[in-house]
Parts: sequence; C-alpha cells; structure tokens
Amino acid sequence: MAFNSVIRSFVFVLSLALLLVGQAVAQSALIPSPPQIAGSSWVLKDPLSGRIIMEHNSNERLPPASLTKMMTAYIVERELDEGRIAMTDMVPISVKAWRTGGSRTFVREGTQVSVEDLLKGVIIQSGNDASVALAEFVAGSEDAFVDIMNQQARQLGMNNTNFENATGLPHPNQYSTAYDLALLAKAIIEDYPENYPLYAVKSFTYNNIRQPNRNSLLWRDESVDGLKTGHTEEAGYCLVASAKRDNTRLIAAVMGTSSAEVRAREVQKMLNYGFRYYETERLFRAGQELVDAKVWGGKSDQISVGLAEDVFVTIPRGARDKLESTVDLDSVIKAPIKVGDELGRIQVMLDGEVLVDEPALALTDVQQGGVFKRLWDAIKLFFVQLFN
Repeated sequence: MAFNSVIRSFVFVLSLALLLVGQAVAQSALIPSPPQIAGSSWVLKDPLSGRIIMEHNSNERLPPASLTKMMTAYIVERELDEGRIAMTDMVPISVKAWRTGGSRTFVREGTQVSVEDLLKGVIIQSGNDASVALAEFVAGSEDAFVDIMNQQARQLGMNNTNFENATGLPHPNQYSTAYDLALLAKAIIEDYPENYPLYAVKSFTYNNIRQPNRNSLLWRDESVDGLKTGHTEEAGYCLVASAKRDNTRLIAAVMGTSSAEVRAREVQKMLNYGFRYYETERLFRAGQELVDAKVWGGKSDQISVGLAEDVFVTIPRGARDKLESTVDLDSVIKAPIKVGDELGRIQVMLDGEVLVDEPALALTDVQQGGVFKRLWDAIKLFFVQLFN
C-alpha cells in the first residue's frame, strides 16, 4: 500500500512540473519526415537532452579535414582554463609551423605570436600554421599534442575518432564521425563558454591579411553562433554548426558534401527542421524534491527523492500532454541512508519511447533509529509484506 502511494505521488509531481514548463497543452503537431540531405553523413541533435532528431550514417568514419581543429582549439581552451597558459603568452613560430601548407594565418618563422591571435587564427581563419604553433607550444611537438588529442577524444566519448595531426591535413589513419564531432561541439560550447564567442567572429586580420570565417551561416542566420568548417579533396566539404532559438540549442554536423554552398544549405535545412518541429523543455531541476519515500528503521520515516542533474527532453511541439512517467523505487528502503544513495529509477516516456531513465536518489540523510524504533518497524514491515 505504501509503495503504491509513492507511485501516485510521483505521477502528480511530474504532471505539475509539465504545467510549469508549458503554459498550455497544445494539439499534437503533424511532423513530416526529416529532409533529405546531400552529404555522406549527418546528425542533428540537442546537446542538453542528447536527443538525436535526425541522422544518417552518423557513426561512419570519415576524414574530418579542418573539423580536426575543433579539438586543437578545445585543448588550448582547456589549458587556458586550467591556468597552464595565458592568452597573452607569446608563442615562438617554428620552421615547421611556418612551412605547413593549406589554409594559413600567415605567421612568420622566427617571430612570436600571442596565444590569443593564434587561437583566433585556428578558429576563424582555419590556419594550419597557427594550429601547429599552438600544438608545439602546449605539448612540445605536434606528435605529443596529437597524443593529447586522442586521449581527450576518449574522455569525451568520441569512440570512432582518431587524430594524426593538429590541422586536419589528409592522413590515411585520421578519421572521425558526424556524431563524434557533435559531441566535441557540445563540449566546446558547454565547457569553456567564455571562449565560445570566438566561433561567431566573422573575420580576423593578422599580418595585414584579413580573412573571413568560412562558416557562411554566420551571415545568413542570426541564430547561428559557431562552429567550424572543413574541406579537403578526400573529405569533401564539411560543417559543424550550432544555433540557439528561444530556449533550444541544436547542433548540426554534415560531412562529405560537394561544395561550400551545399554544406551551408544542408545544415540550414537541418536546423530549420529541428527548430520548426521540436522543442526542448527542462522537466526537473537538480536536487528538486520529486517524491517522499517510506523509510524503515530510521530516525525519520520519510526521505526526499529526486535527481542528481537537471533533466531536459526534446519532444515534438505540442506533445507535452503525451508524456508518461513511472517511478520504480526499491520496495523496502531501510536506514541508514546517505545523500546520493540510489533508491530506484525514474523514467519519462513518449509514445512508448523512453526519453529519460535516471536513478532516483536520496536528497537527504536518514540515520538509523534506536533499537526500539528498528524493532517496531521490523514488526510493521513483516505484516505489510505478509499482506502485500
């Protein structure tokens, strides 16, 4: 009986939360199939909820071209955040950096350039020479820096990615996927937000040479605020872009298109589709009390249960009224209990698809009761279990 009461309480709390995040329940929208995309692989996802809205071959290993520089920049930003380097540090330009071909920032061998200018050169101009210079400054050599890149990729869950250089210049064993690069974009946006505005800068001038950002969506769509383009003959034209409209942010990645115009057009199609037909809502906040659970043998008879992190869902517009919730708490919860102990699972579903499956955690401590309290609760629990 007590367990059934707990379940009813949770359903009520979830319904209340849904009313708070949306003023009114709209009719379910009619959603067309995702648009056809002219590329080798692509993915559109919401970084908050993790929901993939559309994808095709998103785990296929392909050459990433200059999308590689997203990882180069991410590691430099990590070094800045941890205080091991500073934007004002002056970086000596080696012969190797100076001679690196392809897209360039036009740094000169034997000079010194600030970390800030080189980072802008990597992000805005896609400079291969700036990428090598930063790699050598951070790790001593580009090869050592590549080792860090691959370690970082594993930590981020980029399981189908391998780097062989810091630039994205062709190498037979350098590959990534649209899905992995979307993961990296999420990390860039969320981990070092103070540097993310660099990805929206439309041009940068160094050595009296002004170069525009190759992400043409920065001019076409004011909601787009990054991230990076790539192109080699082997990789085709690639683009990872992010946009935010209202409370929803989406990340789109496309690889292997036929031109710079096509990559921009196809990513725009993906973003427009996602924003038009989907929305992201925060259902619960971290530490929010969702339900009280019965505790046996404790100084307190109740414990607050909730979630460790904010919970977001990405759903079709107008589908809030179709969300269903279940809670599966342990049938018997005994003291002592510490904050963070797992007491069950909380799920949120839409049309049978599980959108949320998170551990239900204790939000408070419950110390063990005295001998008499424990004995009395043990007797009551015996009869509860006997009749249930």
